[in-house]
Amino acid sequence: MTDTVVSSATREVVIGFGRPFVMIGERINPTGRRLLAEEMRNGDFSRVEADALAQAAAGAHMLDVNAGIPLADEPGLLAQAVKLVQSVTDVPLSIDSSIVEALEAGIAVYEGKPLINSVTGEEEVLERVLPLVARHGAAVVAISNDETGISEDPDVRFEVARKIVNRAADHGIGAADVVVDPLVMPIGAMGTAGRQVFQLVRRLREELGVNTTCGASNVSFGLPARHMITGTFLAMAMAAGLTSAIMNPLHPEVKNAVLAADVLAGNDRDCARWIAEHRDPDAVGLRRRGGRRRGP
Repeated sequence: MTDTVVSSATREVVIGFGRPFVMIGERINPTGRRLLAEEMRNGDFSRVEADALAQAAAGAHMLDVNAGIPLADEPGLLAQAVKLVQSVTDVPLSIDSSIVEALEAGIAVYEGKPLINSVTGEEEVLERVLPLVARHGAAVVAISNDETGISEDPDVRFEVARKIVNRAADHGIGAADVVVDPLVMPIGAMGTAGRQVFQLVRRLREELGVNTTCGASNVSFGLPARHMITGTFLAMAMAAGLTSAIMNPLHPEVKNAVLAADVLAGNDRDCARWIAEHRDPDAVGLRRRGGRRRGP
């Protein structure tokens, strides 16, 4: 089965079928975070550092790094952010921008093999991003939209994904280095959004043999108790074949849904990750001391 390998200077992460789900931390993104955007614009990256450390400590296997701030020097900011995050954690990064110059700047300072986020099916984007990915031996997120926008028809989105995979092959980029994002729409606005993603993920796995990812929090946008919706969506998407997601590992409802789904799918060998996350620290201490717990 397909394995997508990404790395930092010292750590390798593999996204693949039958492997533990890869959690990609979403927090280093100024979109919708006015304070973070203002700080980054002013050269203050303290919140970026804090977010990187917190997500890695919470179990993120990779981190998405985005510096998309209107009217700011996005290439310069993204390069700074990438260098800073790599100086404080060794998890591999997803370098995230819709601006090719920013992707180039981020890749130029990156140590390892990054995941480039992203390329779409638009001709101009394909011709600019895919040569960049090939030249640096990176992996790339392929987003299932093109010049016509995001189709509500999952068959159309599948064909866009197929087109990107084929065009990537023309540039010497194998299917293992293409991670498809089938696009998650808010379930509150489109009641079929979940079923569409599950259908697409199955087809992407079975017909194209590619790994998949998504912006998981999109599904619950605008809803109350949204982290429960996001976590349940991820568990169901994993059952359909989703192998990674850009998500927030700091929300226990989301993280625990992922860990539990890995246990039930048999991807967490001997339930080791689940036990490590949920063992009673007091009980562990008592066993080590040979003691017995007293009281309730």
